[in-house]
Amino acid sequence: MASDHQSGLEWLYGTQLFGIKLGLENVHRLLAALGLPGAGMKFIHVAGTNGKGSTCAFMHSILREAGIHAGLFTSPHLIRFNERIQDSARMISDDEIESGLSRLRALVQDWNPHPTFFELAFVLALDWFRDRGLEWVILETGMGGRLDATNAVTPAASVITSIGWDHMEILGDTLAKIALEKAGIIKPGVPVVTQAQPDEVQHVLQAEAARQSSPFVVVEPWQGDAPGLLGPHQRQNAALAVHGLRAAGLRISGAEAERGLASVKWPGRFYRVGPDQGLIIDGAHNLDAVRMLVETWQGEFPGEKAVVIFGVAGNKDVRAMLRSLAPIVKEWRFTAFRSPRAMPAAALQAAWQDLEMPPISVTISGGVAEALAAPATGRRLVAGSLYLVGEALALLAGDVGRFQASTQ
Repeated sequence: MASDHQSGLEWLYGTQLFGIKLGLENVHRLLAALGLPGAGMKFIHVAGTNGKGSTCAFMHSILREAGIHAGLFTSPHLIRFNERIQDSARMISDDEIESGLSRLRALVQDWNPHPTFFELAFVLALDWFRDRGLEWVILETGMGGRLDATNAVTPAASVITSIGWDHMEILGDTLAKIALEKAGIIKPGVPVVTQAQPDEVQHVLQAEAARQSSPFVVVEPWQGDAPGLLGPHQRQNAALAVHGLRAAGLRISGAEAERGLASVKWPGRFYRVGPDQGLIIDGAHNLDAVRMLVETWQGEFPGEKAVVIFGVAGNKDVRAMLRSLAPIVKEWRFTAFRSPRAMPAAALQAAWQDLEMPPISVTISGGVAEALAAPATGRRLVAGSLYLVGEALALLAGDVGRFQASTQ
């Protein structure tokens, strides 16, 4: 148990030792104890493998343009925990985090099983959204959907982004099993908005929507002006955002949608840094995301190859990711990042060598700072885990002292 002199946030990070426990019993108990959700609160719930964060960011930006003050709950954070909980005006403050966690800590000190990091973060968010008087909240699932803590609420609309291979050790070893977990956010009669999916995924989603008597819509990529996030996949996420808001009953005009999509800010997704935009940062943390990154790179910088600073968590299909990235790589800089989940740089090098691909220069870096500081000719690309992205962004902003490493 955490000691009394720890700050609330230190205590919260300490609960990561409890791991990830999928299930809704504890979160229902927490919500009941705090009288949450608040009266009149409405939710749009987003699940999927890739594109969840971008879709949530698009929706939040559109609502801002429409004059609707809404909450946004996402994970993980890139630099600081505060990023996970925000509304249209600002992020939750340090003092508000401490105050909210102090109440939660006193509430759950004798609970067995103890609530997890994600359950506590989610309840802290809903409590803050209620205090801010917010009617609408955009919720991103943490993992899966069916047993994710965010699934304890009933939304006005459910949005399901691209579903692919990730977290197979928890969600299942087939796309159909993974899809069934994601489809767990579908509630009776609540509209479902999704995109074209692999056949085995689409079958699962349609069947679950039919079982729940939920209207089911498959949207085509956005055909309006280019959204503020780059890559063809972002047009799909943009369409999910607009149709998801409208499915929830919000009257969003075409002009509001266009302005919101164009003005979105969401660092870490093909994010260009520097006056010459010579550094690109992208949290492509699984194979499908890597493929989208390569497609985006080739569209933005045809014929160019990058010095790639790469690091991922140890449970990823790293060989497939490296093979897919190789066509845009002229030099590898393998690195770990500040998380026990990080794959060692030497293990990344060994995985690359096992592929027996055409030779590419390889450097093993002693950390993200060393990888970024080393001289390079041409564009650089930081790719892989969002935890790597967060550390890189903190270093580049000269804000590494405020960087909060996390495992969840």
